[in-house]
Amino acid sequence: MSARGQIPARQAFWRDPALPFIEVRTVEDGRSVCYDRHAHDSFSIGAITGGCSTYLNGRLRERVDTGTVVLMNPGEVHACSPLAGTWSYLMLYVDLAWLAALQEEHGVAAGGQFVPLAARLSRDPGLYRRLSQLHTTLLDTSGDLIGREVALHEFFGALCQHAPAVPQVLPEPLDPRLVRAADFIRSSSATALRLEDICRIAGLSASRLIRAFKAQYAMTPHDYLTHCRIQQCRQRLRRGEPLAQVAAETGFADQAHFQRAFKRYVAATPGEYRN
Repeated sequence: MSARGQIPARQAFWRDPALPFIEVRTVEDGRSVCYDRHAHDSFSIGAITGGCSTYLNGRLRERVDTGTVVLMNPGEVHACSPLAGTWSYLMLYVDLAWLAALQEEHGVAAGGQFVPLAARLSRDPGLYRRLSQLHTTLLDTSGDLIGREVALHEFFGALCQHAPAVPQVLPEPLDPRLVRAADFIRSSSATALRLEDICRIAGLSASRLIRAFKAQYAMTPHDYLTHCRIQQCRQRLRRGEPLAQVAAETGFADQAHFQRAFKRYVAATPGEYRN
């Protein structure tokens, strides 16, 4: 138990410089792993390997338990909250450019544009078994690189072919004022932004901006700013950059602020994630 009576999470991250398009997370005891609602820039797919959790993704709210596969397209705001008892899971985070190229090979996408998948979860035992086997193959230190490469292409190639894509319908037009606001937040995330700065760019009052931004992006402007900072932090930590430098150069007030925000969105400390 920790000083606050919370059971520390047993988890690990796996990365291979030879396979820069894939990241693996393994959580053996996730009782204390609980995220704020967040999104990823990558495609994410995971399997519940023990226990159960509440899975939120957009309007979906579902209890997921052992044998369930969860899928998150980039930008989808989601969260998982463990229910009573232990739970464990594995996650794979996949670079969009690599996956879009694979989709194009299989005739699903064109022009290097990733096509989102329609499914948010699956209870297909075959998919669960194949994902678990891929996880084992990637983490097997006795295996060689070509074996991992083949396993990745086979699994995600099959997913491209058999998982239904989001129907190709014209999306609802985005409010250009909010797009300007989001672009401004993203490009200025390392600075000390103020709400009035974003309001000026969008041409909206503070109350209207917050309400409309949340309706369009499922996050408040502040949450979106933190999301952008965390994505930058993850990229830099994967390169092994010093924690103090990352915190100072991504807009966090100090190390403590950085640690709290990172843990809230990633459910791991920056040090755990980097190592």
